[in-house]
Amino acid sequence: MNIFKRFAKDESGATAIEYGLIAVGIAVAIILVTQEIGTNLVTKFGEIRDGLAGSGS
Repeated sequence: MNIFKRFAKDESGATAIEYGLIAVGIAVAIILVTQEIGTNLVTKFGEIRDGLAGSGS
């Protein structure tokens, strides 16, 4: 019975899970931000390409 009391009081696993969830949240935020930046860069480079192609004629 003593082992069950110690197991119930042990919070080290919960702390590891919390840190893991925080890391996952940060990773998802980084992925979303980089995808948005990538989309904006593709659009901007497309505008630059079209502008250069139009000024060459």
